[in-house]
Amino acid sequence: MAVRKFKPVTPGQRHKVIGTFEDITASVPEKSLVYGKRSTGGRNNTGKMTVRYIGGGHKQKYRLIDFKREKDGVPAVVKSIEYDPNRSARIALLYYADGEKRYIIAPNGLQVGATLMSGADAAPEVGNSLPLANIPVGTVIHNIELRPGQGALLVRSAGNFAQLTSREGSYCVIKLPSGETRQILSACKATIGSVGNSDHALEQSGKAGRSRWLGRRPHNRGVVMNPVDHPMGGGEGRQSGGHPRSRKGLYAKGLKTRAPKKLSNKYIIERAKK
Repeated sequence: MAVRKFKPVTPGQRHKVIGTFEDITASVPEKSLVYGKRSTGGRNNTGKMTVRYIGGGHKQKYRLIDFKREKDGVPAVVKSIEYDPNRSARIALLYYADGEKRYIIAPNGLQVGATLMSGADAAPEVGNSLPLANIPVGTVIHNIELRPGQGALLVRSAGNFAQLTSREGSYCVIKLPSGETRQILSACKATIGSVGNSDHALEQSGKAGRSRWLGRRPHNRGVVMNPVDHPMGGGEGRQSGGHPRSRKGLYAKGLKTRAPKKLSNKYIIERAKK
């Protein structure tokens, strides 16, 4: 995966940096794994705007992704690598030996024609899904479950990876991309390798219109509003000072929002580095 820059023929192309899509092998998604996706435009069921700065955007279809990987012991062949408008990573279409088709998030280095497996007996190779108890210490992983059988919740976006650092009883110690180190039950599954499309972080939209294609409307800052509209609004000229706040008065920078008595706190060994 690489990125592509453009000659500044137009103002929108001067700063535009996008992916090359050279790893994508199919342009039309598998019809049985796709359904229509309705956009709200930030409105509720009465048509009232409840979320600002949302609206428009290109019509998208949702691809059903298999985050559980519960078809243990059934080999699957990678049929294609595809684009997914709903996530930063690429997705891979699997054809299982029993005839079923499923999408998974495509890890880095996965090739069309590769055979993947899931379950405790699978080899710790790229794309295979195993319980953490069966993964060697030091392995790079992604798509990590927090509860057995729940489906992957952690490390799913482009270029991300975690590392299995050690084992403590029935728990494994995982170092997450944020820098946080935490315990996760050894019965939870994870997928070997890092998430593909790692150059996604290098992309630049180049123009405001690309944000509109993604369904994002112009976002105006609180300091340019009037006092009636925002705690940071008002004043003659540009006012400095005062604490950055949200529109409802909550501090925007530095305020800890995690519940101090959250039950999962006991599994966190080291917090994410700020």
